[in-house]
Amino acid sequence: MIAYLKGVLASTSVEHAVIEVNGVGYLVGASSRTLAALGPVGEAVHVHTELLVGEDFQRLVGFSGADERDWFRLLTSVQGVGARVALAILSALEPAELSRAVAAQDKAMVARANGVGPKLAERIVRELKDKAGGIVLGASAAAQAIPVGAGADAVSAMLNLGFRPAEATAAVAAAEEDLGPGATLDALVRLALRKAAK
Repeated sequence: MIAYLKGVLASTSVEHAVIEVNGVGYLVGASSRTLAALGPVGEAVHVHTELLVGEDFQRLVGFSGADERDWFRLLTSVQGVGARVALAILSALEPAELSRAVAAQDKAMVARANGVGPKLAERIVRELKDKAGGIVLGASAAAQAIPVGAGADAVSAMLNLGFRPAEATAAVAAAEEDLGPGATLDALVRLALRKAAK
């Protein structure tokens, strides 16, 4: 699993970017919001990633933040929502807006995304109201306290270990509170795992 890429932005297009890491160019699909946040070609970039694997393809998708990646995972868990539709939704709505739309069951807001009709929008808000749980009801606020750096990477590590987004965010936030802002990724993950086990 590739949790993130740190490298140099080699090029961008409407739907993807190429990020060069140690001489290898990674083609990374992304929402328009993430592509806009990457900055100019030639600059250093850091993107969270999700590797999609099918019978006849492998595709890397990139996100400007862990919260956007968490929403991508939730969206693609809904029947009828593939990577392309999920990225269209994340292009139209920021994670905080998506949280509000799901919490309020506002299908019209979700239907603003390209390729999302009223029936699919209704299914998304209905199914994600239960699945999103902690993200909708408060993990977003906790995630904002850990926007970048070791904290975000620690949340990513916890998610890759199978923790739910709300559990991972809360455990890492508690660990960072104990260890302080200069904590290393290793220390944060170790303490977060202990806190999550309690």
